Amino acid sequence: MTISNYIIEIKTDEGINIHNITPQIQDLIASTPMKNGQVLIFSRHTTTALAINEYEERLLTDTKVYLSKLAPYSNKYLHNDLNLRPNISPDEPMNAHSHLMAMTLSTSEVIPIVDGKLALGTYQSVLFFELDGARNRTIFCQISGENSANSEVTSK
Repeated sequence: MTISNYIIEIKTDEGINIHNITPQIQDLIASTPMKNGQVLIFSRHTTTALAINEYEERLLTDTKVYLSKLAPYSNKYLHNDLNLRPNISPDEPMNAHSHLMAMTLSTSEVIPIVDGKLALGTYQSVLFFELDGARNRTIFCQISGENSANSEVTSK
């Protein structure tokens, strides 16, 4: 088994924004000899998240509205009371809502690789969520597998 590690870098905007990182992941897989295995995608930040879902404009808007209702920016959060928190930097943001949204989603996804391609369904994409921003973000990708192209997907 071969394992390769990569970093995807993304520059995000302020607030909730959703990025389709499927093409970047597929490009990484194509750059390796791996034909069958899996890719682990891991968000390296506490106010970002990952999900597999449809990358469709109206659904993305619905998702942003849903997350904003789930953890409204305007709520009073203890995390935002900077006087209660020791050793914080002077530019510390008021971002408890972003942390809560991130905990509701996921920090990682594992996706099978079959014949050198992500084994995603027809409408599935790998989505990266910025929940705070604007920042330079990194996503860790670990591709593991075999160089063999002799695999089959069977239905039962």
